[in-house]
This record gives sequence, structure tokens and C-alpha cells, in this order.
Amino acid sequence: IMMLMDTNLSENQKVLGMKIAHRANLEAFGARPGGDLLPIAGMLGKQALFLRDAAVLEKVINVMASEIKITTDRGIKPDLSFHHRTDNVISTLTYGTSFANSFAYWAVKISGTRFRFPEESTRLLIDYFLDGIAKSMVYGIYPDPGAENRDMTRMNALKAAGTELAENLIKISDYRSPELEQIVRLRRGEARPSLKSNRFFWHSSYLVHQRPTYFASVRMHSSRSSNMEQPHNEEGLKMHHFGDGSNFISRKGDEYLNIFPVWDWQKIPGATILQKADVPHWNEVAKKGRSSFSGGVSNGIYGVAAIDLTSVHDPLIAKKAWFLFDTEYVCLGTGISTEADMAVHTTLNQTLLKSDVIVRDEKGKSTRVSGNHKLAKVRWILHDSVGYLFAEPVDLQMFNRQVSGNWRQINHQSWATTEPVNKDVFAAWIDHGKKAKNAFYSYIVIPDATSLILDSYLSKTGVAIIQNSSAIQAVSSRKAGVVQVVFYEPAVLQTTGLYLGVDQPSIVMVNKDGISIADPTQKQEKITITINRKINAAGENIKSSWDESKKVTKLELMLPQGGMAGSTVTIPFNK
Repeated sequence: IMMLMDTNLSENQKVLGMKIAHRANLEAFGARPGGDLLPIAGMLGKQALFLRDAAVLEKVINVMASEIKITTDRGIKPDLSFHHRTDNVISTLTYGTSFANSFAYWAVKISGTRFRFPEESTRLLIDYFLDGIAKSMVYGIYPDPGAENRDMTRMNALKAAGTELAENLIKISDYRSPELEQIVRLRRGEARPSLKSNRFFWHSSYLVHQRPTYFASVRMHSSRSSNMEQPHNEEGLKMHHFGDGSNFISRKGDEYLNIFPVWDWQKIPGATILQKADVPHWNEVAKKGRSSFSGGVSNGIYGVAAIDLTSVHDPLIAKKAWFLFDTEYVCLGTGISTEADMAVHTTLNQTLLKSDVIVRDEKGKSTRVSGNHKLAKVRWILHDSVGYLFAEPVDLQMFNRQVSGNWRQINHQSWATTEPVNKDVFAAWIDHGKKAKNAFYSYIVIPDATSLILDSYLSKTGVAIIQNSSAIQAVSSRKAGVVQVVFYEPAVLQTTGLYLGVDQPSIVMVNKDGISIADPTQKQEKITITINRKINAAGENIKSSWDESKKVTKLELMLPQGGMAGSTVTIPFNK
């Protein structure tokens, strides 16, 4: 306002106005590295413009440019996720997006002047937007709930993003401009999703999987982070279990829009949770994680995420893994145990009701259901073109009905009232019973499904669950030509055409071209892998030897350290 009025202001008005404006300064408490510093620097930059103070403006621009960097502290991480605080909780779509908006806004304003940002900073910001922010959104348009924190308990938090940030980045550089232009077209509704990608953010225990017809994500935590952001400003009051392996599936992007006032917060999609009378008080939401094994492997197209979960809130343990391919992904759980005399549930989904729900049992009978149900020997269930398929029939609980709640339950901001909110909701879950001991589950999520597709899916696609034990969880896809394995301990997997052994806990993916490995504990220095493939590799961090008698390669690999610990290493096979 002061810049608009400028010379129309009296000297006294200018003095009084600047006194208020200068509350935003680089010495203020909130101006710490991470998400708040750039917006505050931007406010100070506007003060400098108003005062025609080139020295202060130059200082502001230098501060902004210095923040566009890869760091293991607050800010852009080596995996291109974003952390605002030292709790190591992902904040890419909140503080991290405000951070990018501030930089891009100023980059446009100072483009072509002596104050312009270095090209290196601009390119890193574009990489962060495309490979961090946009990859954490459904089709690059809608925020993924899995990357959200307390902000998802605000009204319309999951609405489609605008085009301003991408357009500003196009204005300041031609670097990766076709990809930026595609984001703009997608957000304007002028293009259809076409991306096929997979990315694991090892600093944030977060995996995203994008296909032209669906988007899926997995959110975990580890002993290297808190399980969730603190409920600052008394928002996000029931997010105790949100990082316990939440798994969101979206086809349109609006599946979870404003559902959260009526949500059962102990039935988080994908998570395995002890069913209490209610979650603890909101001041108990955030706790230091206890799970050292939490990670993933990705080759950019396919990926795996897994956690050896020790709940930070309940006496509950579970080994959980997700194996993501093209037209489906597989969810496995085992070793689910608790001494508590309460039921344990693994939730397939809890989403807005968008269609009829069809259930097929082991006898081949299909039923359209509504209301509350305990279903016996279910072969598959279908809702909103997403199928949940069981290799072996299971007993399942579900409801599809209207649910009531209010915003005040999850957010104590002044706008959040106790006025009733009613939503039609679909939820389905597996009940592992009270005092569960070594319980398990396995199911396949198939987007873009129909009853006909689900009836013959396994035989036509060749998806096979190889093992679901306390030592190994493994799945293969004949169509994708991939075997994905989670080793919770040193072990050997032998399956058709593959011998694979490791001497350390690890996550491994094998296809016709090579092998990809990651350390989910982020504390190992090396690993030895034995595989019945020929690999000639030699270098500072790797060596191999072929055993002709056993027809196996012994591969000794030094694992990434520092900020790259937990990242994927891919080694090609001999051609």
C-alpha cells in the first residue's frame, strides 16, 4: 500500500508506516533459515524499494540467493524435498512452496538488472519445483495429502494449485522450460497427465508414484525424524498416526478434499493402527520416531517403500512394505503384534464416497453394498474405479454412508467452528483382532479397474507375492519385468530365475538391466550382494567377482554416506 501511495504520503505517514513494516527484518526471530527467511527477506526488499535504498536491496537479494542451496539443515534437501524445521518432517508443500514462491517473485522483478539472481540458483530452484514440489502433487496439480501436515486441517487445503509459480520460473530462465510449460497446461486444464515416474525422498521417508491414470504415495517416519509436525497454532490436532505408513491413491485429485472434519483419524489409508477410544491429546501428536528401518528404493520408474514400524504412541510393531509397478501396486504387512487388549486395523482407504461399492466373495458372488458391513471371504472390492484385490480371500470391514463431524475437532483457529459437517464416505479395513500376534495382510491396489478386470487380474498381469515374512517381503511383476525385495535382515531370496542374497538389511530391485540397492537404516557403510547375474564392476566404491562354479556374482558396494545416505545406487548388468 505504501509503495502504491508513495509520494502521496506525508513524511510522518512514511515514518509511521515504516515503523510497522520494519517488524519484518532479517534479525527477527522468525527469519531463520528455511521456509520463513525468504518471505521475510521479500518484505524487507519492498521496504528497500520504497526507501530507494539500493544497499539494503542488494543485501536482501544476496540473502535470498544464499538460501537457494542443497543442505542437510533447514531448507532444500539432497533429495529435493524440503524441511522447515530440525524435526526432519517434510514440508515441501507448505513452507517449501512459500520459499519457492518468494524467490520466483523476486527473480521476475529483478530480471535484467544488476541485482538478478545467479543462474545456478535459478536452475536449482527450477529443479526443486519440478522434482520436489510438482512430484509431490497429483499430476502436478493437486497437493498430495501424504506430503501435508497440520495445514491439511484447513479448509480447501487440497484444492488445485495455480500457475503463477511455474509461469514466473518460465519468465526467468529457459532451463527445463518444456516441463514447466506442461505444468502450466495441466493446471489450466489444457493437457492430460502423461507422466510415468517414481521418486523416493530418503530425507523425508516419502515415496511418490505417478502414472497417467493415477497417483499414489507412501508417507512414513523414522528414528531420524519426528513422526509428525507439532500442532503449531493448535492445528492438525489428530494427526498422531499420519506418518505411520499412510498410503493415498488418487485418480482425479479431489478424493480427499475437505474430508478431514469427518475422518476417523485411527483409520488412516494404508496405516496399521491400534484402535483406542480416541487418539491422545493434541500436545502428544509429535514424538521422535523409533523405526530405524524406514526407506525405499527407486529407479525413477518403479519403486519400493518399507518400514519396520514401532509405533511412537502405542505398544504396536509391524513390518510394512509397498511395491509399485505400472497398473497396480502391492501392499504387504507382517509381524503385526501388540500386547494391548484392543483391536488392530489396517485401513485400505478412507475417502469421499464417489460411486457404488461392489464386493465379490470367494464363491464369485457380486454384491452392491451400502451402510456398515462385516464381509466374509472377500476376493475383491471396487469403489470409484479403484479395486482392492486379495490373493487369498479375507474377512473385511467397511462402510459407505454419511459421516458427521466438525472442523473444531481438528483445528482450533477462530474460523473452525463446531458447525456440523456431513460427508458421504467410503472406508474399508482389515481387523487383525485384539492382542494381535504376528498378524499379516496382503492386497493389491488396482486403479482404473472394473469388475471384469479384477476377476482375471492376477492370471493376466503376472503379479506374484513371493514372500511376506519377518525376514523378507518380496513381489514380482512379469509385465514390468521387475523383482522387488525388502530384506529386514541378512538373508537369501530364491525364486524362479533369481538367486539374491545380502549381508545387511536393505531394499533391492532387480530388472533385466541391473540391480538397484538402498540402505533404509542410513547407517551402513557397505553391503555385499550375491546374485546370479554377471556384473563386471570395479571402482573406488565397488568391486565384483564372478564365481563360475556357482554362477553368481559377489558384489561389494560402499554405500552412500552423509546427505546421500539412504539414496538408491543402481548397477547395470553385463550386456
